[in-house]
Amino acid sequence: MATANPLWGAPRIHGELLKPGLDVAERTVSGLMPKRCPEPSRPGVTEHPTAAWTAQQLVNAFPEESAPAFLLRDRDRIYGEQFRYRVKDLGIEEVLTALQSPWQNPFAERLIGSIRRECLNQVLVINERHLRRILSRYLSYYHRARTHLALDKDAPDLRPIELPVTGKIVQLPEVGGLHHRYLRQAA
Repeated sequence: MATANPLWGAPRIHGELLKPGLDVAERTVSGLMPKRCPEPSRPGVTEHPTAAWTAQQLVNAFPEESAPAFLLRDRDRIYGEQFRYRVKDLGIEEVLTALQSPWQNPFAERLIGSIRRECLNQVLVINERHLRRILSRYLSYYHRARTHLALDKDAPDLRPIELPVTGKIVQLPEVGGLHHRYLRQAA
């Protein structure tokens, strides 16, 4: 399972193993996981970002007129005058979160981060139609099959735990084989 889904960690694999009725401890799964090399450090990192530094990161992220049409952001001070000027210069329209609503940030950031890490960083998007198809398949997988720690290792659309007598465990590809779902199927 770890080989077929290299982006998954022990908690996610443990949650997936629970669905076909395999009663194994998460610690056991963790001990059996292949050891991964740490990712190299990323350039452009600072503990104290300023508006000028953030503006430069924006320029570095979108060279040669590749900037998106919109930028969703909160009202943090690091998005000062220099940053706003650079955004306008790149032709990006800013969309701000509601005033005094910091609760909006973590939910959006968590979902966007999951989409990026588990989907978009792994595929080459050809055009807008292709992107929409990929995102549609990923979001379907995200709700129907992907286990979530916050949901007690279940999917938003609840997945029942299957009994071993139901059959052998089969692997079903999701999102074009980028992820997999495991269930029991009669022989």
